[in-house]
Amino acid sequence: MKSETFPEELADALVGIQRLIRRRLRRGLALPRLRGAEVELLRLVESRPGIGISDAAKELYLASNSVSTLVNQLAKDGYLLRETDPADRRAARLLLTEAAEKRLADWQRRRADLVVSHVSRLDEADRAALEAALPALRKLAVTLHEEAEES
Repeated sequence: MKSETFPEELADALVGIQRLIRRRLRRGLALPRLRGAEVELLRLVESRPGIGISDAAKELYLASNSVSTLVNQLAKDGYLLRETDPADRRAARLLLTEAAEKRLADWQRRRADLVVSHVSRLDEADRAALEAALPALRKLAVTLHEEAEES
C-alpha cells in the first residue's frame, strides 16, 4: 500500500460518495423518502423475487426481526407483497409491487444520471482511473461479503 492512511481514506471516500448520492437523490422527491435499509431490501427482492425473510436478513446482515419490521412497513406502503410459501405455510415469500418496480426504476435512472453528470466533469485520466478501479472494488466487496458470511 502506498500509505498507512490509504485504508481509512478509501473507506471515507466510499462512504462519502454513497452519502452524497443518497442526499442528492432525496432532493425534489415528491414521495416520502425510503431509508437505506428499505431500498436495500427492495433491491434484494428485485434481484431475488420470492426470497424469504430469513434469507433476506442473512443477505443484508440484519436481524430477522429487523427485516420483518422493514417488510411490514414496505407492505403497508404498497411496495412489497407477502405470499405464503407453498413448501412451508409458516414462511412468507417476498415480491415487489408494480409501485415498487416503478420507484426502483426511477431511483436507478436518477442515480445513473447523477453519477454520469458528475463523472463527465472529471478529466479523461480520472474517468479512466475510476473505470480501472471497478474490478478491484468489486473484489473488495466480495471479500467483505465472504468475511461477513464466515462470522
